[in-house]
Amino acid sequence: MRHYEVTLIVHPDQSSQVTTMIEKYKELITTGGGVVHRDEDWGRKHLAYPINKIYKAHYLMMNIECDKETLDKLNYNFRFNDAILRNLIISKKEAITEPSIMVTEADKDKVKEPSKEKATVQDSDQK
Repeated sequence: MRHYEVTLIVHPDQSSQVTTMIEKYKELITTGGGVVHRDEDWGRKHLAYPINKIYKAHYLMMNIECDKETLDKLNYNFRFNDAILRNLIISKKEAITEPSIMVTEADKDKVKEPSKEKATVQDSDQK
């Protein structure tokens, strides 16, 4: 079996259905004998360019290991799912399990925000 990185751009109106969609795709992979190594929900982000007059979309990324049949089924499902605006499947040499840079950057931002709030509160207390 080969390793793949799958990135999906989902219509923003379907953001509430993302977890159901991911679970369906994970089940498809595992029933085909594959493995999901990493599953990340990057949330809503601005698109680099509008797609069908849509400026924001929900991003998802998975690293999987599966055979050609399962990959073809996934690609077929992506193609005929109206909620998926774009998809990208990249072949990888090995399984990638560590968090992506998108997730690590988001974690850094979350850590920085509370410290900024504390600094402004301390500054206002000193005045």
